Amino acid sequence: MTTPFYVSPEQIMKDRAEYARKGISRGRSVAVIFYDKGILFVGENPSRALHKISEIYDRIAFAAAGRYNEYEQLRIAGVRHADMRGYVYDRRDVTGRALANTYAQALGTMFSEGAGKPYEVELAVAEVGEKAAEDQGYRVTFDGQVTDIRGFQVLGGAADAVTQVLESSFEENAALETVLNAAVDALGRDGTEPRTLTPNQLEVAVLDRTRTRVRKFRRITGPALASLLGVEGDGDGDGKGGDGGKDGKDGKDDGAAKKDAPAAEAELGDGDVLGAVDDLLDEGDSSES
Repeated sequence: MTTPFYVSPEQIMKDRAEYARKGISRGRSVAVIFYDKGILFVGENPSRALHKISEIYDRIAFAAAGRYNEYEQLRIAGVRHADMRGYVYDRRDVTGRALANTYAQALGTMFSEGAGKPYEVELAVAEVGEKAAEDQGYRVTFDGQVTDIRGFQVLGGAADAVTQVLESSFEENAALETVLNAAVDALGRDGTEPRTLTPNQLEVAVLDRTRTRVRKFRRITGPALASLLGVEGDGDGDGKGGDGGKDGKDGKDDGAAKKDAPAAEAELGDGDVLGAVDDLLDEGDSSES
């Protein structure tokens, strides 16, 4: 009779952690940065269909690095959890802290007790407040650890190299244009040769506390993103509007950049659809009165 092969629990946890870290580091980084009017999310992501940054609820957004299929499952679960809690209780009861704790419990359980491999993901959950002092951000690691985000946080990829560059240029309560350019510069210096990232290589979104809509999330794309980065055009000529999302209409000429404000607002994308429904309902109520 042979003796069963024994591996200590410490070694098992160490191997699982190393496996997850290697998977997360293979991708590109995502940065979450606080600025004067809200919270900025920016990552290197040339895909127009597979998003690293998404809305979760009215004032809450989600960013992730690692395996797309795994963090997409977590994103969907987070949306369902937030919607159910808001429906059963109240919309004000849906908070970023509660969602981060829920993610931490799920990831911690899968890491320590799961029979399969650990999730190769690193998450950030952020919630914008009425004032800058009320903004909250949380980083959730593959093993379920939760830490507060102070000023900024870089997820995945060459996070240490990007963080080192961003630390030297980060300013608290800076304008959106300032923090965005600092983040893009840092993402382009991720330990390899310095690169200049163009708008069509980036995924950018904000939680903007100054928006009049209930939903504070919006994507920044096309001419709006190019303008903030100080470049002409949007890098690929698709003419997307800055207030739209992944489903925004693509323009074929420069006329798309010259639309008036009402027309630009009509081009709705991810994160703006439900806000537009709120606006339409308000208009209906005022017309009836």
